Amino acid sequence: MMEQETIKIKYHSKEIEKIACLPGKGDWIDLRSAECVTLKKGEYRTINLGISVQLPKGYEAVVVPRSSTFKNFGIIQTNHMGVIDESYCGDQDIWMMPVLAVRDTKIEINDRICQFRIQKHQPQIVFQEVESLGNEDRGGFGSTGK
Repeated sequence: MMEQETIKIKYHSKEIEKIACLPGKGDWIDLRSAECVTLKKGEYRTINLGISVQLPKGYEAVVVPRSSTFKNFGIIQTNHMGVIDESYCGDQDIWMMPVLAVRDTKIEINDRICQFRIQKHQPQIVFQEVESLGNEDRGGFGSTGK
């Protein structure tokens, strides 16, 4: 049986659909815009995702755009990947998505614009300096698929 965690969530909008895990559809969970946003090309804005969350101790959330976000809305996430740690858990610690519009666009309330998953914090790491890693080289940066 798969391990299960209970996560407290506060919704700041009655207009957005409730968050749900979709069994068999992967670990990523869609997030929706909680506001109607009109952006001109080159404009920056943080988009309200309408939730505050109390993550389990020792976990963090990773927030990234959905694969269709750029195609559908012409926006990119300016920090490319958001990390929300478990200390960001107050009632007004509202999740946001910072975006830059590459074309004029409009995002409606409830549009699915990003996704998240939670993961355990990285363990404490100690780096050991060596003269050689003792492995065969793959061919350097950008060599996959050649």
